[in-house]
Amino acid sequence: MKTTWDLTALYESFESENFLNDLKKVDELTQSYNHFANQISNSTQETKTLLLQYLNFQQELNDLFGRLFSYCSLTLSTDTTNKSALKYSDVLNEKSSSLAKSDTVLNHWIGNLKDLDTLLKTDANLEAHTFFFKELQRFSHYLLSDNEESIIAKMQNTGSIAWAKLKDTITSQLIVEVELNGEVKSMPLAMARNLAHDPSAEVRKSAYECELKAYEKVEDSLAACLSNIKGEVITTATLRGYESPLDETLIKSRMTRQTLDAMLEAIEESLPKFREFLRLKASLLGHKGGLPFYDLFAPVCDQPQTFDYERGTEFVLKQFSTFSDTLANYAKKAIDEAWIDVYPKQGKVGGAFCSNLHWIKQSRFLLNYGDQFSDVVTLAHELGHGFHGECLTKESSLNSSYPMPVAETASTFCETIIKKAAIKNGTDDEIFRILETELTDSTQIIVDIYSRYLFETELFKERAQGSISSKELQDMMIKAQKEAYGNGLDFESLHPYMWACKPHYYDASANFYNFPYAFGLLFAKGLYAKYQEVGSEFVKSYEQLLSITGKNSAEEIARTVDIDLTKKEFWQTSLKLITDDIQTFKELAKKKYPTLL
Repeated sequence: MKTTWDLTALYESFESENFLNDLKKVDELTQSYNHFANQISNSTQETKTLLLQYLNFQQELNDLFGRLFSYCSLTLSTDTTNKSALKYSDVLNEKSSSLAKSDTVLNHWIGNLKDLDTLLKTDANLEAHTFFFKELQRFSHYLLSDNEESIIAKMQNTGSIAWAKLKDTITSQLIVEVELNGEVKSMPLAMARNLAHDPSAEVRKSAYECELKAYEKVEDSLAACLSNIKGEVITTATLRGYESPLDETLIKSRMTRQTLDAMLEAIEESLPKFREFLRLKASLLGHKGGLPFYDLFAPVCDQPQTFDYERGTEFVLKQFSTFSDTLANYAKKAIDEAWIDVYPKQGKVGGAFCSNLHWIKQSRFLLNYGDQFSDVVTLAHELGHGFHGECLTKESSLNSSYPMPVAETASTFCETIIKKAAIKNGTDDEIFRILETELTDSTQIIVDIYSRYLFETELFKERAQGSISSKELQDMMIKAQKEAYGNGLDFESLHPYMWACKPHYYDASANFYNFPYAFGLLFAKGLYAKYQEVGSEFVKSYEQLLSITGKNSAEEIARTVDIDLTKKEFWQTSLKLITDDIQTFKELAKKKYPTLL
């Protein structure tokens, strides 16, 4: 079984004829596009013809840049020091920024078209991209002048993009010294963080303490990266006329503040139940009071299930097939055709992700697999992202770009499939283990994500006043964790450096990439409830829902399955599915460990 991914479907190498030819094609296409933009105001062609030309340019540029950028970024994600990837990533960023002025000119032109609705109905291809054009028109109100947008795009190459690359380089090469069985071992940061799932309490605590100590070596550099990235975000958001970075995120997420507030209010009301789960888990692990941060992922059972990668893939395929053969066959293809890079190693970035490669109708998945059931859940999660992309392959690339909140729906739905299917067929001991894993994950997505939302809100507020130090960032993170977790955690052992290990904070184009995870989990729970109600007939509705996510708002997507996201009641219903599981877990715990509870 292959455990490193194969990128040759993109390019064979940076020296390959195809890669170098596509670089040349970028220059040719860019030159033509810029010429088109320069002539747009004086063109004698009819507006319909110009719109079709614009659409063709956008599709070609999107696909070509997407393919080239993906090859560079995927290469760097497993080898952050790859010189060719670093070189061409910079080259592509520079080439991309040269389009900014023309993009602005053309977006202003489209934004000022008074008869756009009528024009779009005159051609099938234009009409198929109605949402794309209408969104461009809406965003045109936040555009600066042509020259200003061009300058910002170029400056970002040595600003937020450069700071984010520095952060990745620093953390991917950070070595953690962990004492295991009396012997000090050196390992990459991602591998040390995986020890949070280790069955040994001594190992978990040691890894946590050594991880925090390792951050001390690089904390000032990482704080500078984060502070400067967020400073740029505040500046550009203000210049463009957004009320705040959160306002910008919501607009780009195609989601209303009413929906966000309804979800957050429901989450706040549910926090006591999650704290109850954490204190119960603390008791089962021998702690008094709240749970230490280093035991958040600790297995409660004496003999936790271990899943090597082969067993993990078999488990996922089996459970996916209980939902649909289409989903299971897609996952099997991804596994068999080496779309997945499995294990942690030095130079590889931490975490996990899916990169949907629409232009070749494939995906690539990065894992840092550690043989725990949580790693199996992560595998299912990322394959869910890939299946989302698969459902969009019949759409053009311009109609397949979905916003952040919806991005986590298919992934979390796949998590729910494997957990619920496993629970349905398990013994009490197996159900207890699976519930513990699921509730631990749900606590992360609801409670920890809420703490990250609180942290980022405070971060933007303070950054607007000036640069922020590592100490200030640590204080903000501790404050957010205390507010979200409450007495569920031991306040003497929190994680002040969570801002240093979560990559989303460092992406200037993805601010507040925290609440989308909670949205995804709870929306997925609501969809799964619909599946339980309707049965196998829901599969087609689900795939149809995923297929329209590139050309609708979050609220419109939900309405296709009769869900109103602006009502707190929907979110309460989804949260109740989790809190009911907490009650079941509590009952099983009393039955399994009567002397402890």
